[in-house]
Parts: sequence; C-alpha cells; structure tokens
Amino acid sequence: MPDAFVYYFLIRDRSTGRLVTSKRRATLAAIKSKGEPLLESQMAVDDSEIDAMGFLVSRSDGDGDPTGELWGEIRSLRLRAESREREAKQLNDGMDRERKLMLCAEGRELRNRSDRLQHLIQKRNERGLSQAIQKTAPTNEAGNRQFFKPE
Repeated sequence: MPDAFVYYFLIRDRSTGRLVTSKRRATLAAIKSKGEPLLESQMAVDDSEIDAMGFLVSRSDGDGDPTGELWGEIRSLRLRAESREREAKQLNDGMDRERKLMLCAEGRELRNRSDRLQHLIQKRNERGLSQAIQKTAPTNEAGNRQFFKPE
C-alpha cells in the first residue's frame, strides 16, 4: 500500500522576500530544507506520483481549472486502489485473510470515490453542453426556445 502524503509549503519569494505558498506539493522530507509545510494541505497520493526529489508530479493542481484538478484526483484514487488490489492478490487467504479483506474494502472505497468524481464531471459537462444548446436555439413569438423546426 504505497501511499505518500504531500503538502504545500511556505517559501521566501526571491524578489520580495515575503513568505508565499509553493505552487507544488511535496513530501515532508523534500520540504524539510526548503520551507515550512502547511499541514492542513495534506493530500494522500500514490507513491508513483512522487518524483525522485519528493515532489508531486502529473497533476494540474492550482492551474485555475477545477476539472483538471479533479481528473488528477481521480487518477490518484485509481492508482491507490490498484496498489491495494495488487497487494491483496499477493496475500494468502488463510493467514492474511483479515489484511486481504481490509485492502479489498479500501480499494473498493477508493474506486467508488473516483467513480463519483468522474460522474460529477460528466454531469457538469452534459449540463454545460445542454446550456450551450439552449443559448443558441432560436425563440418563437412567445419567447419559447425552438429546438426543432415545425413541419
């Protein structure tokens, strides 16, 4: 179960000397020599998402597009679920039964969370498309939108 915890942290801005929040998250070990971690920003990720320097990679965190951030979260949840499933497959049903059941339950929960997030994104996209169609549909004399031409 290779989860890692990453955090934003405070660093000094080189030009102003003021404390600013980092743009990327990192592990506590990576932050140690760079600044102060913001513990409230803790996020669990799969360790495959951490680079050799201890920084989170392959995420569009904080780029202004919440959908990109959600897709990053979905990807991370799925990676974490897969790592639990891989570990559970390697365990014995006899001696390690309890641990195997726990890993399977955690994997299911992580997948359910990723599926819920994906569903929310899809609903949002469908709603946006529907609103775009309504905005471009012509109106009749009564002010109602016409989607189809009368025959």
